[in-house]
Amino acid sequence: MVGIPSPFGDDEGLFDERDAFVPEHLPEPGPFLADASLLTGDDHVAVHGVAREVFEERGVYDMTFGYNLARLNADTRHPNAGYRYAEEREANALRAEFTPTTPFCPQSHTLTVGSFRAWNGLEERHGYDLVRVRVHPMHHESEAINRQLAELEETYRETGSVPDRDGDGGSLSGPDRTGSDEVERSEKGSGIDAPF
Repeated sequence: MVGIPSPFGDDEGLFDERDAFVPEHLPEPGPFLADASLLTGDDHVAVHGVAREVFEERGVYDMTFGYNLARLNADTRHPNAGYRYAEEREANALRAEFTPTTPFCPQSHTLTVGSFRAWNGLEERHGYDLVRVRVHPMHHESEAINRQLAELEETYRETGSVPDRDGDGGSLSGPDRTGSDEVERSEKGSGIDAPF
């Protein structure tokens, strides 16, 4: 279609290059990152490259935009959304803070839980014993979401495995599909791709 840029291609200049660190196209670090070593430049790019790979493998997709969640960081249309990272060097842990595009983003819970599940259990890929994920407090349900993420983190610390189900009893998919609830619903005949 002429005149309508594709959200899936970089040819229209809508996305930063994969290996670029463009601070003005990233969210400001929030309080979860405040007392850890913020990653910038090549360090941020390297960690985010691993995020892109594990999100692709484990199906962490933003269903609104139809792409791998890691790509949100490079989307110039949403300069205040995406992931920022910081290291807890003494604990060999990575902190990942997600800032959604709006305070009422309905996918924030699913995307952050999916991100946690995608990152953890892959120490050989990224070198961290634990990747701690939180949503930025600008989201209206951040307290509840972050409470659940802290519970998943504690379970992971205690057991060494990522729980198969969330605290509400909802399925979080298998180890190779940590996609959104919308994906699961569409496969069951409801959701955004359903005919009715």
